[in-house]
Amino acid sequence: MTDAFFTYRKNVLLAKSPSTQIEGVFAATRGRSVPEEQEALLQQWLEEGVGNLPASESVPAVRRVSVSLTSDWLEGSELLMTSLSDLNTSPEVTRCADQQHSELNALASSELQDHAVAELARLPSEETVTVAGSAPWAAVVPQTDHQTAGCAGINVEVLNDDPAVLAWSLACDAETVPPVLPAQPIQDAVPFYPVPTEVPYHEILWRDWEDLSVQPLKQVSKNTPLFEFRVMSYNILAQDLVEQGLDLYVHCHPDILNWNYRLPNLLQEIQHWDPDVLCLQEVQENHYWEQLEPTFKEMGFACFYKRRTGTKTDGCAVCYKHSRFQLISLSPIEYFRPGLDVLNRDNVGLVLLLQPVLPEGLDLKAVSPLCVANTHVLFNPRRGDIKLAQVALLLAEIDKIARTTEGSYYPVILCGDLNSVPDSPLYKFIRNGELSYHGMPAWKVSGQEDFSQQLYSRKLLAPLWPSSLGVTDKCQYVTLSQPKKPGRREYSRDFLLQFRFCDVACERPPQLVLLEGVTDAKPDRPADWPKPAAMVKDPDPQPFVPRCSGVIQHGLNLTSVYSHFLPQRGRPEVTTMPMGLGATVDYIFYSAEPVESKAGRRLYKDGALKLLGRLSLLSEDVLLMANGLPNPFCSSDHLCLLASFGLEISSLRES
Repeated sequence: MTDAFFTYRKNVLLAKSPSTQIEGVFAATRGRSVPEEQEALLQQWLEEGVGNLPASESVPAVRRVSVSLTSDWLEGSELLMTSLSDLNTSPEVTRCADQQHSELNALASSELQDHAVAELARLPSEETVTVAGSAPWAAVVPQTDHQTAGCAGINVEVLNDDPAVLAWSLACDAETVPPVLPAQPIQDAVPFYPVPTEVPYHEILWRDWEDLSVQPLKQVSKNTPLFEFRVMSYNILAQDLVEQGLDLYVHCHPDILNWNYRLPNLLQEIQHWDPDVLCLQEVQENHYWEQLEPTFKEMGFACFYKRRTGTKTDGCAVCYKHSRFQLISLSPIEYFRPGLDVLNRDNVGLVLLLQPVLPEGLDLKAVSPLCVANTHVLFNPRRGDIKLAQVALLLAEIDKIARTTEGSYYPVILCGDLNSVPDSPLYKFIRNGELSYHGMPAWKVSGQEDFSQQLYSRKLLAPLWPSSLGVTDKCQYVTLSQPKKPGRREYSRDFLLQFRFCDVACERPPQLVLLEGVTDAKPDRPADWPKPAAMVKDPDPQPFVPRCSGVIQHGLNLTSVYSHFLPQRGRPEVTTMPMGLGATVDYIFYSAEPVESKAGRRLYKDGALKLLGRLSLLSEDVLLMANGLPNPFCSSDHLCLLASFGLEISSLRES
């Protein structure tokens, strides 16, 4: 049941209310009104408001609703992480009730206070909050478009605001509210009514946990012991990038973009899902060292961080619980290479080799090491050539770290924001292990946008990167590529120079322009030059594939945790919503065994690394109901990805 209220208990306070309702509640602005206006307003409230209340309601009922709303504001972000039942014991509610009581007394004029003050004076000085309805997750929201809260001195600019945002914002400004608040003009004041709540955020943003171990095609044998662990991948949206691109977040209230608002939500989300391996992207350096790493260490994580090169202030982090894994090796990757246009950006990655820690009495080596990679690939939709080269470098590093002495690979988990959509050429390259890229428009590699109408577009040429990079077209480092077979003959320079007078070298090309004394001569073969039949042949010929073939490959056999489609909704999954448009750019790939290929697409089955479950993603229409990303309860512009894996334990012998 702990997972049932998805927004991790921080969204249990308020329902999703129409913007017109919220504007009505918080429409009060600072200003002063003359006594005549005060009298007219109070008279209207007494005659129309109290008169229209149901028989079961009275003036104290109005105050109860106001107290509940006011307490919601002043509790701030901490209140977002509690349930409504906790409000009954909150001291802040009592203080706000007394403050509201005094404001209503001050608002009454000398002529009308006989009635109003007499009603208010009968209220007890301390009163517990009552909540409309019996649902524990219900929220009290106003019914009409023109309403005003009891605490009238709050200075907040409201533009389609969310109550939860105002709760946090007003809590931050609580200390600056003057003790004596000026009276406020109220237009068309009407009484408050407890009304049925709308769909709460925790129902809108519901994410199911999908147990894949019980599916027929993924049935895990009960006789096979597994080392189970959870992996989370999360782009947490660096604050510097928010402030540099505010035009991307015009749909958000400024307060929910504040790091002090977002950080507790992000940490609570991570703590709620309790991953054993955590891969983060867009981690701002100062936030990592000052806040994130100390907090993660308290949660039992060992952490590693790699900042982007150049002037960028964010980077990638990989954290793992030291009670579950031991570090074997760590390889940070910088994609920037001076002088190479195809690798001139500052993105980075991390590759770790981890040894699972088994319970006492079991041999550590009874379970295979695990290679975990994390990266954030270039965003620019027009530069697919750079994205492809960055991924090739990452795969070369994984190939080096995960390769065993026998030439096979340890299980691999690749996480990250790849800034490429499913079924794009880049995605297919990772999943299918091969891509023919020569002549492909660069924008097409990631599939993010369609620039086919442009007159000029960059095209990928072969080879994509120079041989000086030291990476082959099979995404392996040259020094780690397959060694030559023993006994293969090696030719010295002197031996090769003997062939400078071969028949082909001595033949004058027929199309060569004849220049007397320059191109009319041909070299003479020395008398001791061997006959063509006597030329030495390679005893172990290998097929030669030129680097300009325009095909790149890798042999890691990776498939995606997610299917990228929600059959129950008939819509694609999305992991982010740039400018209100849903897209999938975040992935968790893992090692599997290929079974067959159909139309260039590989099919996989679980091998030693088994996918046991995953946290479902959401569709675009669902996120639009929650005002996109980020919103008051999802504090990044990306959704987190979470998967559960099991590594086969090959031996149970006692150590």
